[in-house]
Amino acid sequence: MESLPVAGLVWGGDWNHAMQGREYTGSVTGRTTIKDKLDRLHLNLPTAASPHRVAGLFSIDHIAVPADAHVHSVTRIIAEDPAGNRLSDHDAYTTEVTLT
Repeated sequence: MESLPVAGLVWGGDWNHAMQGREYTGSVTGRTTIKDKLDRLHLNLPTAASPHRVAGLFSIDHIAVPADAHVHSVTRIIAEDPAGNRLSDHDAYTTEVTLT
């Protein structure tokens, strides 16, 4: 982590941690460590409140953007076909931002 840039960084993927609410997949210690890294890298987590595919839970997949970026939207793309069959155990998330 120490070699990552502190400006213009976008960090995304399957973090296996909900960043709010009850933690089912990761750990409270892991969540705390991630939040510390976000602060140290000057990142905002617009996907923190995104829903998980399981109703009532929060996503464990995230996109972090520079803290000074303007977030226009966060979108969840449900990973299922038109018949409702799951294509993945994860949904996809997008974030539209303006980097400053």
